[in-house]
Amino acid sequence: MHKFNLKTPYKPAGDQPKAIKALVEGFKKGRQYQTLLGVTGSGKTFTAANVIEAIQKPTLVIAHNKTLAAQLAQEYKDFFPENAVHYFVSYYDYYQPEAYMPITDTYIEKEAQINKEIDRLRHASTQALLTRKDVIVVASVSCIYGLGNPEEYENENIKLEKGQMISRGALLRALVGIHYTRTTADLSSGMVRALGNVVEVMPISEREMYRIELKGDIIEKIQKINAVTRALIDETDTIFIFPAKHFITPEDVRKRAIETISLELKEQLKVFEKEEKVLEAERLKRRTRYDLAMIREVGYCNGIENYSRHFSGKLPGEPPDTLLSYFIKNNKDFLTIIDESHVTVPQIGGMYGGDCARKETLVSHGFRLPSAKDNRPLSFAEFEHAIGQTLFTSATPGSYEFEKSKKEVVEQIIRPTGLLDPEISVKPVTENGKYKGQIADFIEEAEEAIKKGGRVIATTLTKKMAEDLAAYLKERNIKTEYLHSDIETLPRIEILTDFRKGVFDVLVGVNLLREGLDLPEVSLIGILDADREGFLRSETSLIQIIGRAARNVAGRVILYADVMTGSMKRAIGETNRRRAIQLAHNKAHGITPQTIIKKVRSIAESLGLEHKRAVAELVELDKATLAHKKPAQLIKEKKTQMNMAVKILDFESAALLRDEIAELEKLSA
Repeated sequence: MHKFNLKTPYKPAGDQPKAIKALVEGFKKGRQYQTLLGVTGSGKTFTAANVIEAIQKPTLVIAHNKTLAAQLAQEYKDFFPENAVHYFVSYYDYYQPEAYMPITDTYIEKEAQINKEIDRLRHASTQALLTRKDVIVVASVSCIYGLGNPEEYENENIKLEKGQMISRGALLRALVGIHYTRTTADLSSGMVRALGNVVEVMPISEREMYRIELKGDIIEKIQKINAVTRALIDETDTIFIFPAKHFITPEDVRKRAIETISLELKEQLKVFEKEEKVLEAERLKRRTRYDLAMIREVGYCNGIENYSRHFSGKLPGEPPDTLLSYFIKNNKDFLTIIDESHVTVPQIGGMYGGDCARKETLVSHGFRLPSAKDNRPLSFAEFEHAIGQTLFTSATPGSYEFEKSKKEVVEQIIRPTGLLDPEISVKPVTENGKYKGQIADFIEEAEEAIKKGGRVIATTLTKKMAEDLAAYLKERNIKTEYLHSDIETLPRIEILTDFRKGVFDVLVGVNLLREGLDLPEVSLIGILDADREGFLRSETSLIQIIGRAARNVAGRVILYADVMTGSMKRAIGETNRRRAIQLAHNKAHGITPQTIIKKVRSIAESLGLEHKRAVAELVELDKATLAHKKPAQLIKEKKTQMNMAVKILDFESAALLRDEIAELEKLSA
């Protein structure tokens, strides 16, 4: 059995050794929950990796968005190159859930666009969990949504061995039976083709294909082949091919489901008749009978997930099978790491309620049977019951984390770099004879910081304020850009990269300082209207924003406020507490902190996603190429590059390429 083996040239430093020791001891003593309070830039992921190696448990890492999950997956792959590190997020590029709005009598049909590469990665995750112990799965909160029964998924895999007796036709039927698509063209994941006495199949979780050569009805040879070059990678005696879908339905299960769906329909129609809901009853009867006919004839219907309880055999209200079920099946004793827990925990907690409200409306108006409510994410209580020993990591843990950890929080305050939390000053907003108001004062402070070679950030409360301030600063000949959620992916990445390069000096935004954003050139942050209590000026938000200036030795933060709010007081107090600890450590050990020097490259690369070629080469639209290439040819090349970016989890670059393809398609129209 493989063991977790951490491969890195770095040794734990700063507060990391102390934190690793405390967390490992805590888990070995049987603590269910622990919290790592790690300041920005203290290396929380490296600490977590050391904990994984020490306790040797399969690990689920949950992040609050796909981009952060991709970053973490790549970091863990770098730390554990010999082990199975997988990425599990929602496989929808676009998703519009089914919904009904009674006020306007508007029914919205479900729309979804599935990303095949992410689907492949999801299958790779579940197959690894069923076949080995040294597994790390980095997931978004989609891990709490229904996935399919792990027992049926495992039982339906096909084992093929050299010397096995099986006819070509029987092999093809078996593969089609577990949802592989037969083709005569190029293979992609989840496809099979037959060429004479050879059957070629590309497992749903892989990019390589297997060439199964038969002599009569005997498997003579099994080869692993590069799908593009056709080069031989390996020759093997045995392979396991898992189903191409997570939801597997044997014939007997399908017959049972049809019967129970029909019974539920009768019961619900009686309810509607009693309530004199004639329209709702007719709507439900027509839709459900059509779905039953489709299931009976082809084994599938649109929205079949709404009947999942009937196929799984679960009782009403029983938790659905999720990714956690795959952990529990083979690895009952596993570790859960909730990254940026102050954001991720509330997100997990809110999923069930939102889904329940939407389904209740659909059911009460006859669009779905009541059992559709069981096609849902886990409730928070169910999630808590399913997870293993849990580590929360955050610079600003919430009350939930403190309560669960019984206030025994492991702190990681000292950075390996020796950098300090920034100095904080508070200045009034209104003009009072001494100051000229927050904007005038901010301009003076910004110009001084820019003269010293630093970059400056200003945070506002609204998008309009950000745009107006950026325009005003430009009028004052200060090179400025604004950034907020209305700006698309392509311009967003260009703006952030140009900011780091020094194309402009001041960046104005609303909530642009999200967790994980790494801008070491920033030496000054101005928080405008800091005394406006609310989400953007809460204690947690203020500490997170302040932390963005902690990567520069000259880092300073100015809070513009007329009133010292409770959030400000707590954020300043906590920052000063951390800074005092850091100063004392540096003085005791003779450490002189230095600003982090980091190569300026695309934001996608700064997330840690490696490329064989620079992202710039992938995404930059070469206008000279248009002169000697037809748009159709260039579009094909760009699509290939986009798919390559998706395969390495670089969704930022893939989005840029997607936008370029759209522009090229306009040109060729």
